[in-house]
Amino acid sequence: MCFVCPSWLSFILYNPVRKLLTDRHKVLEESGIGADSVVLEIGAGNGFFTEILVTLARKVIAVELQEGMVRKLKKRVAPRPGRMEVVMGDISSAPAGENIADVCLLYYSFHEVGDKSGAVANICKMLKKGGVIAIYEPSLEVGEKDLKVTISMFESEGCKLQLAGKGLFTRFARLTKNA
Repeated sequence: MCFVCPSWLSFILYNPVRKLLTDRHKVLEESGIGADSVVLEIGAGNGFFTEILVTLARKVIAVELQEGMVRKLKKRVAPRPGRMEVVMGDISSAPAGENIADVCLLYYSFHEVGDKSGAVANICKMLKKGGVIAIYEPSLEVGEKDLKVTISMFESEGCKLQLAGKGLFTRFARLTKNA
């Protein structure tokens, strides 16, 4: 059973302490996000990363499961036609275009996905060949074995592990789509 942060508790996702402890620009740089990137952000929440992504990337497709979080996201980051698209839904069943994203950012969100196999298939469908999947998970909730399972799920869809590591609070993996 996974715990999805309810929208009424979203202040814990966007607060000064988290901003101090999270180098958002470093995360985006490690993820390979640049000015020409189309970014698929899974679990956008209330916009902790989205507010920076819309200034850095060519386009952001923010996928969020909860209506309350979508309202907060839109309030924090006014949707920008052509630059930002908000998709409310579960990534495992969200309508997906093919080969539309250069980077998929999963920041503290994949462990909350119910249908992980469906999510992996949908993400890989949306990602362009050579695209990057950047997975960041909280170390307290996601063990090394859990991250290895996640990596193997993406590998079974034709992705290749580039880098994996662990920081003080976070486990990280970066993969590329080969096929």
